[in-house]
Parts: sequence; structure tokens; C-alpha cells
Amino acid sequence: MTDSPHRIARINLELGRPGVVDVNADHERRIAVADLLEANFFRPEDAADGPFFLRLAIEDDRLVFDVREDDDTPVRVFVFSLGPLRRIIKDYFLICESYYEAVRDASLQQIEAIDMGRRGVHNEGSTLLRERLAGKIEVDFDTARRLFTLICALHRRAAP
Repeated sequence: MTDSPHRIARINLELGRPGVVDVNADHERRIAVADLLEANFFRPEDAADGPFFLRLAIEDDRLVFDVREDDDTPVRVFVFSLGPLRRIIKDYFLICESYYEAVRDASLQQIEAIDMGRRGVHNEGSTLLRERLAGKIEVDFDTARRLFTLICALHRRAAP
């Protein structure tokens, strides 16, 4: 783990209602959390140095970044509309489903092609997330990728 003060040291995902657990999505979520905590760059605007505790949630169809000091002292809450991310999240879910189906019985070339598409959509979502956070929270691209994965996990659980 990095010693930078500009990082997330702890994260809590408000997964909302319990539901049927998608084993693949749950595995991706756990890996994203572990990777995020291992290495990330996270600097909220006008905040003292961290490390930070992040509560990530979807509430009232909005994305909530509740940023706190590592000792749980509130720093700032950022709330974003999910609207701009919705299409990319939907595309990401569809391509992930195709990928998991392909892994069962498709050729290696087909799996690799779908995986390249999946990474492309994931990168697009990560770039859009960075743009949405600009001026509020500075993150590097790898941190945005991991946060996008976690937002997708939250969105999957929040969907009716």
C-alpha cells in the first residue's frame, strides 16, 4: 500500500437491498476493492490530506461519495446524478454477460474479442467518471477504473 496522504484507506459500499448474488460480479467487486485499497490516488477538493474513508452509495437514484477522514470525521459529501453513467453501465452489464457466456463455450478468439470490447467500455466509463468528478475529487485513471467497477456493483444491487 502507498503512504501517500491522497488515498482511500478504507471503503464501505452501501450495497442496499440483499438480492441474488451474481458470483462473477461479486468476485469483480471484491477484486476492485482489494486493488483500490492497494493503490489509489484520491484527493477531494479543498480537503486536508488523508488518508480517507469513503462511503460509496446509490441513494434516491444518485451516486453518493461520502468522504471522511480515516477516523470517520466527515470531510464532505459529493452527490452526482447517475444519468450520464447509466448508458455506459448498461452497456458494461450487457458485454459482461456476453463475456461470461462466451467463457463457457466460445472460441479463444471470440472470448478475446469480447474481452477487448469489455475493457473498452470499462475505460469509457472510467473516463466519464473522472470527468464527472473533475473539480470535486481528483483521481487517477486506475482509481477511476476501480471506482467504476464498484459503482456498477452498487447499480446492479440498487436496480429494481
